[in-house]
Amino acid sequence: MSYRIGVDVGGTNTDAVVIDDADRVIARAKAPTTSDVVSGIRAALAQVLVSDPDEPVVAAMLGTTQCTNAVIERRGLRNVAILRLGAPATTAVQPLADWPADLKAAVAGPVSIVAGGHDYTGRELAPLDAAGVRRAAAEAAEMRMPIAVIGVFSAVNPEHELRAAEICAEVMGDDQSISISSGIGSIGFLERENATVLNAALTDVARVATNSFEVAVRAACGAQACYFTQNDGTLMALAYARRYPSLMLASGPANSMRGAAYLSSMGDGLIVDVGGTSTDVGILVNGFPREAPFVVEVGGARTNFRMPDVVSIPLGGGTIVRVQGGDVSVGPDSVGYRLTQEALAFGGRQATFTDVVLALGMAEFPVPVQRPELPRDVAERAYQIALGLVHRAVERMRPSRDPLPAIAVGGGSVLLPSILDGNVEVLRPSDYAVANAIGAAISEVSGSVDRIVAVDSRNAQAARDEVREEALAEAVAAGADPRSARLVLWEEIPIAYLPGNAVRLRAKAAGRLVRST
Repeated sequence: MSYRIGVDVGGTNTDAVVIDDADRVIARAKAPTTSDVVSGIRAALAQVLVSDPDEPVVAAMLGTTQCTNAVIERRGLRNVAILRLGAPATTAVQPLADWPADLKAAVAGPVSIVAGGHDYTGRELAPLDAAGVRRAAAEAAEMRMPIAVIGVFSAVNPEHELRAAEICAEVMGDDQSISISSGIGSIGFLERENATVLNAALTDVARVATNSFEVAVRAACGAQACYFTQNDGTLMALAYARRYPSLMLASGPANSMRGAAYLSSMGDGLIVDVGGTSTDVGILVNGFPREAPFVVEVGGARTNFRMPDVVSIPLGGGTIVRVQGGDVSVGPDSVGYRLTQEALAFGGRQATFTDVVLALGMAEFPVPVQRPELPRDVAERAYQIALGLVHRAVERMRPSRDPLPAIAVGGGSVLLPSILDGNVEVLRPSDYAVANAIGAAISEVSGSVDRIVAVDSRNAQAARDEVREEALAEAVAAGADPRSARLVLWEEIPIAYLPGNAVRLRAKAAGRLVRST
């Protein structure tokens, strides 16, 4: 028997669980999230590891909001040198043209646009300008900036990006960060460029997060391996997380949805995750979060990350309720991890959504608290405002008006009523409060392929088989057990605006982490 640890750092609490080889929860704990993050992780681990297990901890998995918060708050980001491989075809629109001014100021570095790139079939548009790449790399090295390399249709053929990255490494040295877009985004040039620049900007944040987690975990239990969860609900090793920190964006909702799928034994359904500062509503498909089908904005920048399709609303247990001149408002700000110090129910002076629900007697709290003294009319009006936010989010995500269950997870889910949006029954599985940490602990390893093929020029079935096999191979190479690896996503999307009967093929395979022996 061996054990795994799952940790999820949220806006209010840091949750930790220990599970065994059969995915049974052995221990669970919550600790307040701290400003330095690490001490909150250590406190949660100390609670679940009250005694040294007789068997080893083979792996520890962490989901964190640190990268998301860094982008939203414009904090800890690096300035990035941008190298675009696409002249002369792509010079009309400059990189970061549509970014918010404050985010652009926090990230933008020198821009170089040189010849290179491919068309949608993978044919070379122009020979790569190696000399131009060297000049851009030398400038980045002189300014000690990470560099983002983006080639036209590199998601189809990454040859020029890979060669440019080799040149950059020769010029800049191995200690400088080099981000290439073919490993980050999918089809959609400007959105993939934005995603790659954000990835490069997050390198310092990722280095601190991965190093801190590794030190905390190894000191607590000597885990044999450490992983971070990524935003498609699967795992990546520390070295991969340091190289692709952008894949941690929105990993929190993905963890909760994977945990909800496990706890409820549901492969498909509606998930409502209520935390201390926000509520996320999403959809499960085959046990994994449904991916957002459109461009996703991160901190105001349009990207094409593989993000979960989630509606987020600014409502959680710590959401602040105010009364001004007879008007009642709910949020969007929250007391966050200070809930147990500042909320009325805990002896504080700030009215929160938790206080509203307790004052109305509409929930049983998992720990003893005092019933807040709130005027009945204020509590009722605040409750209706909050409930309206949840109903609208559920309505946007549910596939039809037919009755269906919603799996409610997160510590704040006790604040929800038993029925949402008329006929959505709310179910809370056991261990619902730590579903995010459980989702991290049971996460699998995945591999993805996103390719455009011209099916007129080759056997269509051969193209499908090649993409499927490549996705499975990517998953195994990332650490998945070949015996459990299987396809969890398959899409064929005809692209009418391209010649040659072009079809976009997307595949994702996943499998359980190879067990250490």
